[in-house]
Amino acid sequence: MLKVVAAQFGLGAAMAAVLWSIFGNVAGYSALLGCLISAIPNAFLALRLSVPRRDPGAKSLVRAAYIGELGKLALTVLMFSIVFVTVRPLAAAPLFATFLVTALVPFTGFLLRHEQHEVQDTVDKHGE
Repeated sequence: MLKVVAAQFGLGAAMAAVLWSIFGNVAGYSALLGCLISAIPNAFLALRLSVPRRDPGAKSLVRAAYIGELGKLALTVLMFSIVFVTVRPLAAAPLFATFLVTALVPFTGFLLRHEQHEVQDTVDKHGE
């Protein structure tokens, strides 16, 4: 999970640097804010799920996941609100583009993991 969060921060920072160099300061810091709005709540969820609990059972894990998802949603809404109220000037397109790309990083991790399992299954079947 922490690798996914690190990938989100890395990809978001790279996108912000590229947009900063092409379109200027406003696009760069707007993209960086979009990355942070996506990655910080996801880091909260990852932390919530990885912290040891008193009860190691499935019920406790599901409760932690629900609380983590609600916290993630609340943090995302709060951070968007703060950015839209306080940051002037703001470029909406880089903000939302970087937010979306950064938010999709966990799904690419799932896809890569799925492909890795398919390759391993093929190798196991053929004995190679």
